[in-house]
Amino acid sequence: MSSPYLESLFSLENRIAVVIGGTGELCGAMAEGLAGAGAEVVLVGRNEAKASARLERIAAAGGNAWFHAADATSRADLIALRDAVLARSGRIDVLVNGAGVNSPTPLMDIPEDEFDRIISANVKGVLMACQVFGEHLLSAPDGGSIINIGSASARVPLSRVFTYSASKAAVHNLTKNIAREWATKGVRVNLLVPGFFPAEQNRKVLTPDRVETIMGHTPMKRFGQAKELIGATLFLASNAASSFVTGAEIEVDGGFHAMTI
Repeated sequence: MSSPYLESLFSLENRIAVVIGGTGELCGAMAEGLAGAGAEVVLVGRNEAKASARLERIAAAGGNAWFHAADATSRADLIALRDAVLARSGRIDVLVNGAGVNSPTPLMDIPEDEFDRIISANVKGVLMACQVFGEHLLSAPDGGSIINIGSASARVPLSRVFTYSASKAAVHNLTKNIAREWATKGVRVNLLVPGFFPAEQNRKVLTPDRVETIMGHTPMKRFGQAKELIGATLFLASNAASSFVTGAEIEVDGGFHAMTI
């Protein structure tokens, strides 16, 4: 039996959610969840072909979504994205900052251009999106929710992903700073922190020995599935469910963060 209370708590009917990085595996699943809760979802990425299968699944489930091409490291693209969504849909309620890149380059071999590329995508892109969309959210009657994607490597650096770890540590810090700045202005800013989810950007570093180490540090002894991010996404997206939550780090990691020895 459905519960009207729960439905109202997590409903995103008449809400508009922009998912930057929505053409990827993890944020794509989050986008499906947002659409399933009633939101109109804008999938954002560089490649429409990668978005097509996700858009088809959302439509088949009765959801509403569309694609907008944008480079998350371009302020001009982000402004054009924001303006296109407002022109088409009239409002923006949820922003997911999920674009990101990774590299397993050994420490002494990291070239400057690779470091700059990762920092630009993972940190600068988040900052600019918060600024660009914040211009709207801060003046919107209902405020809004920004969900930045953190990482288990942000607090204690993980081996083999040096620049990625540094960039995600910056995202965690940046998110808390913005959350503090906007706490009284109706805009909540939180972190969704996935543990180990096999995805396009991390398959290169999931060697057999690394998988064994990860499983030894994950109490649930398995990888996460992309759909397991949906519950936390809906919680953070809903003003009704998480109205007093900002600057939080919500781990979805099978207990990885709770493990020491």
